[in-house]
Amino acid sequence: MKSPTVTFLGGVREIGGNKILIEDGPDRILFDFGPSFSPQFEEYYVDYLRPRSTSPAKDLLEFGLIPRVNGLYAREALADADLEYAPPEIHGIFVSHAHADHAGYLDLVDPEIPVYVGAGTREMMTAIETSTAMRYGEHAYRTFADRAPIHIGRLEVVPYPVDHSIPFAYGFIVRTSEGSLVYSGDFRHHGPRADDTHAFFRAAAAEKPQALLIEGTRAGPDPRRNFSEEGVRAAVDGLLARHRSLVLACTYPRDIDRLVTLYGAARRADRSLVISPRTAHLLATIGPRFGRDGFPLPGAAEGLVVYERKKKRNFNWEKPFLDEAISADEVRREGSRYLLALDLLHFPELIDLRPPPGAPFIHSMSEPFTEDDVDDRVMHNWLDHFHLSFHQFHASGHASAAELYELVRAVRAERVYPIHTEHPEAFEAEVPGVHPPELGVPYPIGAAPGR
Repeated sequence: MKSPTVTFLGGVREIGGNKILIEDGPDRILFDFGPSFSPQFEEYYVDYLRPRSTSPAKDLLEFGLIPRVNGLYAREALADADLEYAPPEIHGIFVSHAHADHAGYLDLVDPEIPVYVGAGTREMMTAIETSTAMRYGEHAYRTFADRAPIHIGRLEVVPYPVDHSIPFAYGFIVRTSEGSLVYSGDFRHHGPRADDTHAFFRAAAAEKPQALLIEGTRAGPDPRRNFSEEGVRAAVDGLLARHRSLVLACTYPRDIDRLVTLYGAARRADRSLVISPRTAHLLATIGPRFGRDGFPLPGAAEGLVVYERKKKRNFNWEKPFLDEAISADEVRREGSRYLLALDLLHFPELIDLRPPPGAPFIHSMSEPFTEDDVDDRVMHNWLDHFHLSFHQFHASGHASAAELYELVRAVRAERVYPIHTEHPEAFEAEVPGVHPPELGVPYPIGAAPGR
């Protein structure tokens, strides 16, 4: 019987794109399956130059942007690709969270392969599919519960909730026939669910794993300021106290913690938080999982308002939120009553909003800019044109380098594989047992490499 191995099919020397194959005899499972933020993708596809919808897998395979794995892809996705369709040879895909770089290629996967997600993640994915162009494909979805083991052949997977910039994120302990490994997913421990991250890593240390697969987004050079979520709140509170004009804010549309932070700050300043219908739809979908105390639940939370853009037509999912929505005219007239949180792609609304010169613009997103962002230069062109003042208040979705190294030392795994990072070598200088992985190489789980 073949000994258990872990193979990295993505996430190697790049941010995002995690694709981790674990095999134990005949049993094969994947963790995450999404695109990376690597410059390699933009060497071939950028802006409106995208893979063809009629042959997406073929176009991505051409440049090595997805792995050549038999029995993984849907027949329709392969179309006339040079990788022939084969019946499923993967027995399950586990999704750590709903960010695109971890789930965005699920639509390429054979629908017969079960996809395991947290119940909250499944609800988020449904809301995202309804209100955006993102498609995850048809699958046999199976929702798991926190810390409840899932058995697939000889493999046992235990999901643990962790703190991240999107709710319902997970790390995993995976037990094989010859030992265990820990996959961190994406995490931080300076947000509202820090206790979850701490509990996961305590369980990871108690497991005495053979291998730790840890994300390292912020390893190596990292100019970002270490704001906590509480620090963001304090900064926004202070800014709102100093200004009596309209204040604008922009954050990732799925960063629920940040939306809660902005809502709380708006209420303290006796303002209403103004959001887009898409954000309202997401909050309405997952809000019942959070309860009503301090959560901006559309239709129930005082001081939460929806902004209606001028459009030729509204989608059905938008309509429930538009009955009491406000227009640019109302926001312009009564700007001091509002904290307006719209996406960066809604910048054209500034032409109608006409905020007063010097009005604050809170950029509550990562630096450097990544998913769901417009070009930094273009953003500042808009801000300069309308004479808005720029303020960067953001708590990262990822642990700092020092925090990463501290956790690695605490877990004391025999081997450490840094992934989801452009600087795996940064770990080598700080902690023992580091093995920067190579793409497509099977690493044994029960015995040290080369043994």
